[in-house]
Amino acid sequence: MDEKVKEYISKYPPEIIDLYGKLRALLYESVSERPEEKLWAKLPSYYVEDAFVRLIPFKDHINIQACGAEWQGDEWQDYKKTPKGMLQIFVGQAIPCDGLKRIFREAYNLQEGLR
Repeated sequence: MDEKVKEYISKYPPEIIDLYGKLRALLYESVSERPEEKLWAKLPSYYVEDAFVRLIPFKDHINIQACGAEWQGDEWQDYKKTPKGMLQIFVGQAIPCDGLKRIFREAYNLQEGLR
């Protein structure tokens, strides 16, 4: 893990650190090209060229922002979405692994057509 990201995450409660770790691992499992991990505007971000995924921790949830993601459809009905288009996953809430893997792959594949 990038040292700056690790330091940033270490300030959160253990349950958020655990949830973050699970989401981060899911992200890496989802894509063929390893994203560059860094803080962008003080937010943990994962880049492949210009495409990104951000995992933004809060005290009781993590916001997920993915390049081009649309959180519509029945599979996302049990999850809150922010006005800025981020998905919120709260501590103790089930992680929608299959849906997130698809969103993560799509976020990075979005750039394939531009290469």
